[in-house]
Amino acid sequence: MNVIASRSQLRASFIRWALFTVPLIVLLGFVAGQFGSPDTIWFQSLYKPAIYPPPAAFGIVWTLLYILIGIALALVSSSWGARGRGVAIGLFAVHFVCNLAWTPVFFGNQDIVGGLVVLGLVNVTLLGVIWAFWRVRRLAALLLLPYLGWTMFAGVLNYEFHRLNPEGQQNVSTPATQRIQLNEG
Repeated sequence: MNVIASRSQLRASFIRWALFTVPLIVLLGFVAGQFGSPDTIWFQSLYKPAIYPPPAAFGIVWTLLYILIGIALALVSSSWGARGRGVAIGLFAVHFVCNLAWTPVFFGNQDIVGGLVVLGLVNVTLLGVIWAFWRVRRLAALLLLPYLGWTMFAGVLNYEFHRLNPEGQQNVSTPATQRIQLNEG
């Protein structure tokens, strides 16, 4: 007999992995989101690009993408014995750390350029993850394509924020502060 596991055993393995990875990815995304917010005075003071979506769209899109990411990771994780499985999971872990770093860098540190650098790393590592996932389970790689599209859009959006706010608008007057210019002489 040359079959290691039946279809039902493989399906059960995927379901167990999905029950772990989907909530984990969603939870990690939620936790990272707590390290910064678009509700800050700093972000509210920034000039917004014309392509900036309604704020409610971000929560909806990220939740759906994190579910797809969790399913893709479950597909790869449940592929016991597949060549490249460990490399794919390792690349994903590195990539996802980059993904989770964007919110604290952009919103938490109020660093537009740093956010752009992080998004560059996110996109480069995501291409590596898609390639590695493709070698293990093609469906897993295909599930990451909407995520790639969104992170590329996020890169363009982040760049537009930088273009419109070249100084980062970090010293903008707020209700709690007032700018006063003193003229000498």
